[in-house]
Amino acid sequence: MPWLEGNQLTLLRNGEQYFPALLAAIAAARREVFLESYLYEPDKIGRQVSASLMRAARRGVQVHLLLDGFGARYLPQDLRHSLLQAGVRLLFFRPESTRFSLDRQRLRRMHRKLAVVDGQVGFIGGINILEDLDGPGLPPRYDYATRVEGPLVAEMRHIAASQWRQTCWSQLKHEWAAIPHHHHTPPATGRMLAKLLRRDNLRHRRAIEAAYLQAIKQAREEIVVANAYFLPGITLRRALLAAANRGVRVVILLQGRLDHALLHYATRVLYRPLLLAGVEIHEYTAGFMHAKVAVVDRTWLTVGSSNIDPFSLLTAREANIVALYAPLAHELRADIQRHINEAAQPVPAESIMAAPWWRRVLPWLAYQLVRGLLGLTGYGKREYRE
Repeated sequence: MPWLEGNQLTLLRNGEQYFPALLAAIAAARREVFLESYLYEPDKIGRQVSASLMRAARRGVQVHLLLDGFGARYLPQDLRHSLLQAGVRLLFFRPESTRFSLDRQRLRRMHRKLAVVDGQVGFIGGINILEDLDGPGLPPRYDYATRVEGPLVAEMRHIAASQWRQTCWSQLKHEWAAIPHHHHTPPATGRMLAKLLRRDNLRHRRAIEAAYLQAIKQAREEIVVANAYFLPGITLRRALLAAANRGVRVVILLQGRLDHALLHYATRVLYRPLLLAGVEIHEYTAGFMHAKVAVVDRTWLTVGSSNIDPFSLLTAREANIVALYAPLAHELRADIQRHINEAAQPVPAESIMAAPWWRRVLPWLAYQLVRGLLGLTGYGKREYRE
């Protein structure tokens, strides 16, 4: 998709800033709401969002709620019924089957977190519809989203409407597939140059990965990445190593707490070559991290739903925004640095180099298992062969 000028992007930190902004936009909706989420929990936040969507539907707003069939498979039937009774159009992307299978189609999830209201305001990032408190004594889950105004919202509306129609057609919901075409492009509201990136299995298989690669290859001073699930393929790994070798400061903030065990341990296989090249690795340990952001040379930035792992980059529906705007890049970089300073632990190269062989076995086994799973499903044969 092309670069578009005249946008206004507002960085939203965690659910504390995201949900009030989202709820306010839904409350002001007059024509239509598109909301996509991978997870949708019936907790306090989920009930608030559901109530807001139902109020909108009752006043005549056309509300489209698209959830992933795996991530939201446990959404209670009473809440589903209430949404439908209120007039909310609720669909599940690839409803989950109870039958175990290694069919590659099961890995094609709808991982986007995207909302568009009246074609005038949009939201995109990594925040699901659920409370961001993971337990007593832990800070809120560390994550980001952006509020978008300007011409870019038309692109967001286009991909949301297209995905909705495709899902309707695949599930024979023809009565819901008819969405009025929206030709109006919002006027310029700011000075930001930005574009929307999506990853799908059609024409945009490598769009997000390609954007990362281009930014990393062009970096001259600094690359800062905060990503919860980090297992890049060989092409991205080589780009990061090449950047470090040419003198670029490369800083990576990763999840330090055990969340998804397989990826958690598989990621540790990459620590040794990265640290040897001079890459700085920090592990966020204060709570749980869900961020998927990066800043390059304090000018280029991305915020979205895509992890840097095989499942996001090779199989899932994802959406990121990329912007070229130094003030916003500085704001995001400063917030990442604050989390590094206050809530993360550096990984010393010595701790990896001196680790006994038995401490390296589990990460190696986890990495081999990821490679094996990708091989069985037909994904990543080239990118994860090493």
